[in-house]
Amino acid sequence: MGITIRLEEEKDYRNVENLIRDAFWNVYRPGCMEHYVMHCFRDDPAFIKELDYIMELDGELIGHAMYCRSEILLNDGNIKPVITLGPICIANEFKRKGYGKQLLDATLEKAKEAGYGAVIMEGNIDFYGKSGFVPSKSKGIRYADDPEADYLLCLELKQGYLDGIDGTWTDPSGYFVCQNDPEGFEKFEAGFPFKEKKKLPGQLFG
Repeated sequence: MGITIRLEEEKDYRNVENLIRDAFWNVYRPGCMEHYVMHCFRDDPAFIKELDYIMELDGELIGHAMYCRSEILLNDGNIKPVITLGPICIANEFKRKGYGKQLLDATLEKAKEAGYGAVIMEGNIDFYGKSGFVPSKSKGIRYADDPEADYLLCLELKQGYLDGIDGTWTDPSGYFVCQNDPEGFEKFEAGFPFKEKKKLPGQLFG
């Protein structure tokens, strides 16, 4: 059967949440929240259902990527629509084998075919740069939380879409659902098997 990349279906929801939870557990913080972010995004108006993809290897779920709508607030007061990627993940046992880039490139092509102009996201340029991403500040786009951030990246899907841009990008509100609804997150997390939370070197959040 090999690799299949297809749209997520309702029957996939719990398996995708388990995949995300396992992939992000103890990576950026003790435990993780990305699986709840995904769970809630499905009901968020910013969620792009036609860019919600899973990757299967011989019928086994090994990867997932989603996109949502976001925007750049231009200095002249206008808005420039863009889209944002994430979470994107590959199952732990399949990481560092090229599947992540394959999933990324396939979904970026789908976004391009759908007519979206550009992608903006936080990420590691060493990985995303291989797919054409550049630091957003090189295109005149600053991160609201950290104007000089090198980790805010962008990719034009339409040539020239970001030409002449001077503005600020802010995270879509859907990424803060855990902070805004901690009780909802704790109730959701309680439905998963126990995993030990660990504070590890390199984590971004305590």
